Formats: sequence, structure tokens, C-alpha cells
Amino acid sequence: MSAPSRPPRVEILGVPVSAITLQDAVMTIDAWIRSRRRHYVCVTGVHGIMECRRDAALREIHASAGMVTPDGMPLVWMAHRLGRPRVRRVYGPDLMREIARISPALGYRHYYFGGGPGLADKLSETLRAAHPGLVVAGTFSPPFGAVTAEEDEAIVRAINASRPDIVWVGLSTPKQERWMSAHRDRIEAPVLIGVGAAFDFLAGTKRQAPRWMQRNGLEWAFRLGTEPRRLWRRYASMIPRFVALATAQLIRRDRTAGRAENTV
Repeated sequence: MSAPSRPPRVEILGVPVSAITLQDAVMTIDAWIRSRRRHYVCVTGVHGIMECRRDAALREIHASAGMVTPDGMPLVWMAHRLGRPRVRRVYGPDLMREIARISPALGYRHYYFGGGPGLADKLSETLRAAHPGLVVAGTFSPPFGAVTAEEDEAIVRAINASRPDIVWVGLSTPKQERWMSAHRDRIEAPVLIGVGAAFDFLAGTKRQAPRWMQRNGLEWAFRLGTEPRRLWRRYASMIPRFVALATAQLIRRDRTAGRAENTV
């Protein structure tokens, strides 16, 4: 396998999103592990993009990431409209499954960090059952709320002592992105990947949307139906605003292209 250190990107609402496929992402992660280069990966959908719109520090965290994968179909569609037709969705659970599938042959060591009490352990058990030979270096479900500097240092020491190649981080957006950025230089594993709810989906504690809903950009509707009290406010404001801003970006792009043609 070979891949560039950082894949090419396309800017969506001011956030640089990697113009990749699932296989591109896997090849890039493999190259980082082999070279021992340290990177973190933001698995980002519409929610992540909109959080970046209102938080300059989070936007910079995404800009500094080794990859920002297009986790939602709206980002894939935007990338196509912006001249990147080969971009495909790189969905957090699919990325975890594919990396787990190839890991026994390649010897990758995994650490699962995040989720509620016992979730990381359950995820580990589920993935090892599905992929015999998968090496889990360790798991940890952090306490709810802030940790002290001493507790944080103990967490870092424990992760480093387990010698993982990949640390999977399931803390939800934007907490997981901030955690990866703050710990990138302290954790010796070459790759940190923030996958949020993928911990729940692959452990079987939450249901995933049917594939047809995922393909058609309707996963938000499924999640809203399963967690209405938690998600309705987020989606009620986020989705219309994303559509409006994305439309405005495309209109500006088309106008700029039109002016360029007229000057030729």
C-alpha cells in the first residue's frame, strides 16, 4: 500500500474535507502506521462542519488533521459539485469495520477510548468475535466530566504502555476532536481516529439507519426518530442552515467561474 501523507482536500463551508474514498483512507492510515508518523483523523459530517462554522479553534483543529473524512452524504454531494467526482462517503463505522477486517493479517494493535461505562469493553469483545486474531491493546471509558491533570497523565501513560498503532476515540463531536488535538504530541500511537457514535453502533447498543437511508442522506431522520429528545433541537437548526450555506457557496463558485469565463 502507498498513499500521500495528507490526502488532497476540498473546502466545504470553510472546512477542508479530504477528497477520498474508504480505500484511500485505509491506505493512508496504513502508510502512517508503517512510517510511525503521528496524525489524527476527524470523521466529520454536517454536524462537525456546522460546529466548525461557529468555533474557530475547532475549525483549526480540522485544518491540522491528517484527514477529515466525509462522514455524511451531504459532504459527498458537495464535493462532487465542487469538482471532486470520485469522493465517496467514509463513514466512521465502515472505517472501523474495514480496519478491523485487515488488522489480523497486518498486526495492527487497537486501543478503544471513550463511550459510557463498559462500552469500550463491549466494542472490543464484539470486534474480536467478528475478526478472530484482532489485537486489542487496551480499552478505557473515561469518567463523565473533566479529569484532573494527574488523571489525564495516568491515562496517557496507560495508553502508551499498551503500544497501540491506532487509538479509536469515541467521545462525540466536538469533544473528541479537541481531545485528539490536545493529546496528539503526548500519545505515541501513530494514529488517533475520532469516530463518536460508531462505538455504540458496532457494539450493538444503538441501531444504525438502514443502508438505503444512509445512501440517500436520510440518516439524520432515522437518528431523530430513535433519539428525538436529544437531537430535535440540533437538527431543527442545523439542517436548514447547512442547506442555505451550501447553496450560497455553490452560487458564489458558479458566479466566480462565470466571471472567469467572460474574461477569457
